[in-house]
Amino acid sequence: MAMLCVVFGGVLALGQAVVVRHRAAGGADLAALAAADHWSDGPGAACVRAEGVARAQGVRLVRCAVVGEISDVTAASGRGPFTAEMRARAGPAGPVPSGVPLPPGPDGATYPDDPAVPGAPAPTEG
Repeated sequence: MAMLCVVFGGVLALGQAVVVRHRAAGGADLAALAAADHWSDGPGAACVRAEGVARAQGVRLVRCAVVGEISDVTAASGRGPFTAEMRARAGPAGPVPSGVPLPPGPDGATYPDDPAVPGAPAPTEG
């Protein structure tokens, strides 16, 4: 009986971790879309809008950067051992106009293989 309780507790913990991750991913996606939709209001106003959307989704906005029409946000959900941070970018479907830098990643990395980066290699089909 004790072993069954341990297994059941493990399954519940795993389920909680999956829910927290999905909540963080959805909140980050929606916050990035909100910021990208309001890029013309300026980065500050766009990030305020992203913060409101993230809060409405039950997540915390950890980072928000808007450069040109591209928004890059990180949202977190959960507490303690069940914390998940997810990153999302949103912007126009076409290539980024030359001269508009993308915000760096959380570790300062750039996006060398991103087709939206001017000068990056074009994606191949096949």
